[in-house]
Order: sequence, then C-alpha cells, then structure tokens
Amino acid sequence: MSNPVPPPAPATEPQRTETADAGQTSSRTSWWDGRSGLLLSLLMVLFSTYLLIGILTMDVGETDFPGPKFFPGILMIAGYVLAVLLALHYLRSPERPQETSAQQFRTFTDWTAVLWAVGGFLLFALSLERLGWIIAGAMLFWFVARGFGSRRPLFDISFALLFSSAVYLAFTVGLGLNLPSGILGGGF
Repeated sequence: MSNPVPPPAPATEPQRTETADAGQTSSRTSWWDGRSGLLLSLLMVLFSTYLLIGILTMDVGETDFPGPKFFPGILMIAGYVLAVLLALHYLRSPERPQETSAQQFRTFTDWTAVLWAVGGFLLFALSLERLGWIIAGAMLFWFVARGFGSRRPLFDISFALLFSSAVYLAFTVGLGLNLPSGILGGGF
C-alpha cells in the first residue's frame, strides 16, 4: 500500500521557508510586493500629462502675466515632481503590510472617508453654479474634513468659509478670473 501524495499548495499563497538559525518563517515575494504606490505615481504622471496637453493646446491670445496657463502650469510641474518623488520612495523602500494572525493585514480602506469625500465633491459639482464658489467650496471642505475624522463642525465650517472666500478673492481680484458668485452675487 502506498501513501497518498498531498495536493500542492495553492498558487496564491507565498512559499515559506524555515531559517535554520532563528526558527522563523519568511516568505518569498515578488519585486512588486509593497510597491503598489507606484500606481499613484503613474496616475499623477498621467494627470500632469493631461494638464500639459491642455496648456499647450489652450488658445488664449496675448494675456498679462500670470494668465490662465499659470496655475495649471504650477500644478503640472508639482504633479511631475511629486510623481518622481513617490516613485523613488516606493522603489527604495516598499511598504509591505505587517502580517498578523489569520493573514490579516494592518492596512485597510476607510470607505466612510471615501464616501464623505466623493459625496462632498458631487454636491460641490452639482451646486457650484447655483450656490457660488464661496458656499459650495466651503461645503466641499466641510465634507472632506468630516470624512477625515474631524468632529468640530462649527470650527470646520468657519475655516471653510474663510478659506473659500480667500480663494475666491485670489482668483477674482488677484487674477481677474470669474468664479461663480451664485446666491451671494445676486444670481440664481
């Protein structure tokens, strides 16, 4: 009678080896493990390239400095710089999650925060023309702050109104660009 051969281990489980001196198990992983942050770097490169194409194809005629290409240009340069810095970080030191019992990892996605931020952005996009930049921008800031765990609504809305007013003034007075004024400007 022969002994049955055990089935092979599933392909998704990393191979484990025993170290002779420490008696601990270690896993052999691929080069990509812990480097999923490179996808964020790629997304930033794609977004910055989109901005670059928009800046190069924008027909604005002759304008005074800083002009409508100035702020997208700053965002484009910052996007490329941050993408390179993020790529270098993840290439040098991958962030592998620490294993705990039952193959659970210490990292997770906070879907509540994601829903608050996405909901705030949708509300901002849908109400910008009617409410205007100051109120819609303040609501967006409040939603994102709430999603990130802030529990001081009076402080958050006060700071949001102050910040969105400063942005409104910077764009309309400082740059001569028109942001929607909505109900505060007498429009509906």
